[in-house]
Amino acid sequence: MNRQSSMDFTAHMKRLCLDVCERLEVFQHICMEQVAVTFAQSKTPGIYGTQAKLTPMRFENGSLTTNRRGRTWTVQRFYSGQREMLYILTFYLPRFQNNTFREKMITVLHELYHISPYFDGDIRRFDGRYHAHSASQKEYDRLMERYVDEYLQLTPPQELYTFLKHDFGSLIKHHGNVVGHKLPIPKLIPIEDDRRLA
Repeated sequence: MNRQSSMDFTAHMKRLCLDVCERLEVFQHICMEQVAVTFAQSKTPGIYGTQAKLTPMRFENGSLTTNRRGRTWTVQRFYSGQREMLYILTFYLPRFQNNTFREKMITVLHELYHISPYFDGDIRRFDGRYHAHSASQKEYDRLMERYVDEYLQLTPPQELYTFLKHDFGSLIKHHGNVVGHKLPIPKLIPIEDDRRLA
């Protein structure tokens, strides 16, 4: 009898993201070694709600500090060994995994595209009021669909994305357990005497 082994979701996702960033020019500024890929538990198993999110570890223009309501703040910092993480990429399970394969791929690229082209810990900012998704989120998502098609047309190894073709229940049935890396939500830390961090 074969013993089932746990499936490391975040390790699989990290490998997929690495390949996406190597193959598609628009993502080649991303250094995945400084992107922590994590998962969090969604409160409901349905597909509706937040699928994933990108947490930037810097403020606008890559600054370590920001001013809000007359106070200066910094953000809690995370390291993997000696390497500081500039972004946290979180997927909500089982919700994310219970979507269609195409929607899952669009979500992955959607979140990666939020990473600043300067890779400075800030998000990609668009002009105007809607700086995260531009003036139209539908146009943003259509662009991600195009990038998904471009990626798949490059015929990446299927083993990189096969796990996305299964829902969460199927992964559990096949592997027995789904595990991965978790991180707490970064905390904003006040700088009481307005000193700037080096």
